[in-house]
Amino acid sequence: MADETENQNGAATQPQQAQVKSRVLAQYVRDMSFENILAQKGVEGDTTPDIKVQVNLDAKKRGADGNQYEVITKLNITSKTKDGGKPLFLMEVEYAGLFQVEGVPEEQLHPYLLIECPRITFPFLRRIVSDVTRDGGFPPLNLETIDFMQLYRAEIARRAEAQKADQPVN
Repeated sequence: MADETENQNGAATQPQQAQVKSRVLAQYVRDMSFENILAQKGVEGDTTPDIKVQVNLDAKKRGADGNQYEVITKLNITSKTKDGGKPLFLMEVEYAGLFQVEGVPEEQLHPYLLIECPRITFPFLRRIVSDVTRDGGFPPLNLETIDFMQLYRAEIARRAEAQKADQPVN
């Protein structure tokens, strides 16, 4: 009963868990490039695009305050013609969010930073991709919502497989 406290009526209550507090302190483009290969070299024939989007995530502590984290979403977008595979455009963007995070247990911090934080910044990154592709002479590329939970699970599984492969066989 050491974990319980009494309320005003004398009834036992469970202790309250620390409340998660998260704030976005800043969002910004860390790095971005857009290369319009179609305009530079020209492409003949059907230019129906085949678009591939590669997503990578990174998170790190920032500053002396132990509760600030920089979470970076990196997109590598390639567009090629469907029939010939000739490049139309290439876009690389690193979009960062600076977060103040409190009340998240240490064992849950890594998934929180790589799932919840990118969910918050993604709509802003989506808008940048749309605007840049439109301003670059193509129809706006409206990215579908990214399942950051699935990305996180896939990365954990990939790391586990890589770790198994690195261990010597007895």
